[in-house]
Amino acid sequence: MEYRNFFALLGGLALFLYGMHQMSEGLNAAAGEKMKQILERLTKNRFLGVGIGAAVTAVIQSSSATTVMVVGFVNSGMMTLRQAVWIIMGANIGTTITGQLIALDAGAVAPLLAFLGVVLILFAGKDRIRYIGEIVAGLGILFIGMDMMGEAMQPLCDSQVFLQAMTKFEHPVLGILAGAAFTAAIQSSSASVGILQTLAQGGAVFFAGAVYVLFGQNIGTCITAVLAAIGTGRNAKRTTIIHLSFNLIGTVVFTVLCMTTPLVSLVAQLTPGRPAAQIANMHTIFNIGTTLLLLPAEDLLARMAEHLLPDKKSELLASEQRKAACKKVEDVWNS
Repeated sequence: MEYRNFFALLGGLALFLYGMHQMSEGLNAAAGEKMKQILERLTKNRFLGVGIGAAVTAVIQSSSATTVMVVGFVNSGMMTLRQAVWIIMGANIGTTITGQLIALDAGAVAPLLAFLGVVLILFAGKDRIRYIGEIVAGLGILFIGMDMMGEAMQPLCDSQVFLQAMTKFEHPVLGILAGAAFTAAIQSSSASVGILQTLAQGGAVFFAGAVYVLFGQNIGTCITAVLAAIGTGRNAKRTTIIHLSFNLIGTVVFTVLCMTTPLVSLVAQLTPGRPAAQIANMHTIFNIGTTLLLLPAEDLLARMAEHLLPDKKSELLASEQRKAACKKVEDVWNS
């Protein structure tokens, strides 16, 4: 690989990550506070909670951001651990929308999107219009970066050494570890899935191996919530345990399914010859399937988190004292 191609690859990666960041910032600025209020209020039952988690994450384009908000709500006592389970499940579904957007063949209109977005940013008088400009420009820059990475990767696809190295990712454990490590490093599953789609589109990674990297990426994205829970209360830390458990269980289940059933070939047949779309579809199936599997076990997940991170004796004593005080006030009121 010539140094020019290497520099082009780095430049494409930079544009892709910047476009993702710009789009996310615009979405957050346009709707972030409103989404936060929705999260606080509309978590009355499990299905509504999952739906709200998915919708909020689809809008702000970051399951990590949604999970961090949930950690904050649980830590402040505004949300229960059970409600957090629902939102986290929904957030995992909502984050798949980014992969579906990236799977669209928008390379031809990407420069136009970037241009229109910049025009809105520079000349719009209202803040909301400028935020929309940031979203559109970010999307255009993201696709331009993907095209640059794809072109830069073409020489690698002719290298037997590189292709042999990439086939090692077809080993489930290696693929999962690689996906988890890379996503933890850049702290964005949406970005890492997009990069994986670009590699697959260019022929550098085969779909059979990409699925295991994809599963690992779902685990790696939990690092942001883990960092956000540092210095918080017990329930907030339990929220991160539930988030990690969800993705670990899903990874184990789907890895077994991919190894023992024709799931990979079935998903590939949905969009033949389009590896980026195949990865996006597998990502969606993974998160919806894991949610359907674990939603009935929400109490079990919460109890498991409580068992792994039990209350301290001092906290239990304080809780009992608060209950006793409330009972005394209630008795006085009734008498």
